[in-house]
Amino acid sequence: MKIGPYTLHPLETGRFALDGGAMFGVVPRPLWEKSAPPDGRNRIDMTARALLLQGDGRKILIDTGNGGKWDEKLAGIYRMDTEENDIGRSLHALGLSPSDITDVILTHLHFDHAGGATVRVDGGLRPMFPCAQYHVQREHWEAAQKPTERDRASFFPDDFLPLQEAGVLRFTEGEGTIFPGIDLALFHGHTAALQCPVIRDGSTTLLYCADLIPMTPHVALPWIMGYDLRPLVTLEEKRRTLARAVEEGWVLFFEHDPRTAAATVTLGEKGYMLDRVIDVGA
Repeated sequence: MKIGPYTLHPLETGRFALDGGAMFGVVPRPLWEKSAPPDGRNRIDMTARALLLQGDGRKILIDTGNGGKWDEKLAGIYRMDTEENDIGRSLHALGLSPSDITDVILTHLHFDHAGGATVRVDGGLRPMFPCAQYHVQREHWEAAQKPTERDRASFFPDDFLPLQEAGVLRFTEGEGTIFPGIDLALFHGHTAALQCPVIRDGSTTLLYCADLIPMTPHVALPWIMGYDLRPLVTLEEKRRTLARAVEEGWVLFFEHDPRTAAATVTLGEKGYMLDRVIDVGA
């Protein structure tokens, strides 16, 4: 897919698993297990899907996946699996290396989005993309420095503090244009100042949903993660976003859905639902 000056490439960075109940909040298991069958430990299959934009003299990566800094215990808890894909191999398949990336937009700093931002080398930590600037909302950065008991387990300082130490961190401030044809939309239900890139050229608009709508079942308004700090805020943010997506024909890009990377949505008798699956990589 091409939008404006940018050619878009979905990048698979690896598979993992999270508790199905946590992923679907108040939705009963007999409903969510139809679309996301759990394993024996109640975990559902998920992917960490980044998006690469090439054009206008830049190679922009949106989110970085879980990364590879996991010890055996945590890798087992989250069923980390990079046997088929990781960020390095996905870039290599496009003829690129981490040093080719010019910019990394981090939607937020939870480990499944920012874990691949840094890498461990010779016992130390350094930016995974050595020539890139990393863009994070200042409000979210400040929240990540003092997380609550509810979301502390989602933040791993090794994923983001080395970025500041290396001098590659760039703070964004609210909504607005970050690059030509790329705006940032801000949401506060999942976490403080989640920034979701919106890529548009006047005829096509794509929203990188991140954890506003992490998987296709979450298109339904009541399907909201138990991880969200402010679920009622998420509900209204989804309602507003989906209404506009239907009206304007947006493509929604799903970061965590293991089967569907992108789709348009429609409003039916039972609420919002998928309309057409879109091959962003075509």
